[in-house]
Amino acid sequence: MKYNFDKIVCKQNRESVKWSFDDEILPMGIADMDFETLPEIKEAIIERLSRDIYGYSNLQVDYKPTLIEWYEKLHDWKIEEEWLCISPGVSPAIGITIRALANSGDKVILQTPVYPPFFGEITHNGCSIVNNPLLLDESGYHMDYEDLEKKASDVRVKLLLLCNPHNPVGRVWTRDELTKLGEICLRHNVIVIADEIHGDLVFKGNRYIPFASISEDFAKNSITCTAPSKTFNLAGFQVSNIIIPNCKLRAEYEIGRHNIGISRLNVFASGVCTAAYRHGQPWLEELMTYLEDNKNYVLNYIKKYLPQISVIEPEGTYMLWMDFRSLGLRDEQLHNLIFDQAKIVLNEGHTFGQGGDGFQRMNIACPRSIIQEALERLRNAIEKI
Repeated sequence: MKYNFDKIVCKQNRESVKWSFDDEILPMGIADMDFETLPEIKEAIIERLSRDIYGYSNLQVDYKPTLIEWYEKLHDWKIEEEWLCISPGVSPAIGITIRALANSGDKVILQTPVYPPFFGEITHNGCSIVNNPLLLDESGYHMDYEDLEKKASDVRVKLLLLCNPHNPVGRVWTRDELTKLGEICLRHNVIVIADEIHGDLVFKGNRYIPFASISEDFAKNSITCTAPSKTFNLAGFQVSNIIIPNCKLRAEYEIGRHNIGISRLNVFASGVCTAAYRHGQPWLEELMTYLEDNKNYVLNYIKKYLPQISVIEPEGTYMLWMDFRSLGLRDEQLHNLIFDQAKIVLNEGHTFGQGGDGFQRMNIACPRSIIQEALERLRNAIEKI
């Protein structure tokens, strides 16, 4: 490999939210990677820093063309330049969209277990949550279309929050699955907000399908939220790209963005994003090979040494959704086992909503030596039960 993903760099950064614990704690939760990003991104930061003036900045002229080329080359989605809007993050963009397109008292569908900030983005903007929980069987997670059809028919339901690929369960939804969901939403005039921030992070044998790429009708009935932050570990630069083909929805989003004072990105964001999408494909390919090996290492270790735990094998993202229910522990007991005894931080399943009790989310985007240590700690703690 050209890039060294075994290098330990994370513990050197105590300003990191993820690593802001005592030295004895191994943080394996928050979705930051513990890898150095690609050199060209560092070079873009240094180049911009060398200009000495850091006032209000416009986007680089090649910012949008580079992003468009990335999505067409990697994901077979032809984006028009006028569709592209900005945001300092996907979560703020979701909040802006809900505020712009729904009124107080309206309802928003989500599919639990799901990324916890979604709940607040809905309720803090005066809307109610309508849950269309995912179904889990021996083959994995699936959408419940019968339940979705019923709930989408409520005239107060205005929006659906789609997580594609899904966080935390790791599903990379197929074209057929997305088509069924999209057709239900069209029938009932429900607009889809697609959080596709993990779209580049897909394991072999699976393919990320941008929801809006499936048909013109879906494109006009959706807002897609993307960012380089998960792919290249750039969350601290606060740059996201919001893709809105429908000019009316785009105008509503832009009004909402300006209404809360978001007028432009920070001075480094444009160059960082451009460098990532221009130079990042070889780095991403090596990253996914390393993550695949990390995933397989965890699956094999748990099968051999921790059969009490089962893991929902992910099709994408760098998170593992781990099932601890056979241990028979309540949520607070499970927290005590993992944090107080094993000295590991995982994301607690109950925070992901219905269907999350008894589960934990583990981040495997780190050097393998950290994963090995975490699993040994977990094994030792469970053996003492």
